[in-house]
Amino acid sequence: MDLLKAIEERRSTRGFLDKPVGRDSLETLLRLATQAPSAINLQPWEFAVVSGEERKRLSRVLVKRMREKNISCGPGATRPLPEYFVERQRGLLNVMLPHLPEQKSFQDFINEGSCNFYGAPTAIIITIDDVFSSARLTDIGIVVGYLVLAAHDLGLGTCPIGLITAFDEDIKEELSLPEEKHVVIGVAVGYRDPDASINQPRSERASLNDMVKWRG
Repeated sequence: MDLLKAIEERRSTRGFLDKPVGRDSLETLLRLATQAPSAINLQPWEFAVVSGEERKRLSRVLVKRMREKNISCGPGATRPLPEYFVERQRGLLNVMLPHLPEQKSFQDFINEGSCNFYGAPTAIIITIDDVFSSARLTDIGIVVGYLVLAAHDLGLGTCPIGLITAFDEDIKEELSLPEEKHVVIGVAVGYRDPDASINQPRSERASLNDMVKWRG
């Protein structure tokens, strides 16, 4: 694996082939992802892997709940975003708009797509036990980073999905997860559709000058 190349190339996939990902490939992916570091080796992450008709059934429930509750994907901000964050979000919107399905708004595409895992054959739901404080969410972030890069090297597309945390109780009920587990994030996993227009946009990253302060 050329790690630096994978870091440069990987982008979120929102158009997947109708092709299942084999159990062996998924096990390899998770084995690689769980090589991620964690505080004092706690490895607080747990995974529910949902594929095929079970994934579609879960998505039907999530789409239904999303519409009932009128929940929408957003930045999760506690106050109005500073303009430079808004500008980054606008950059994604501008590159994606020409590639959206006809008659579909950006927000509807993101909301429905998130609940449907953008049609990926597999969804990986990552949970954490409520015995841990929010500090351990850092470890979840690290394992997700490992997961999406490992998937890229295995020829798989991914898209991390945060909207599903709004349906924590629904997901636990549908997947028979214990009450003490909490949904942190989902990751759509499948084979990238090379002909899907929505996979073509590449949003720019902010310059280091906008994000880094040097000392010493």
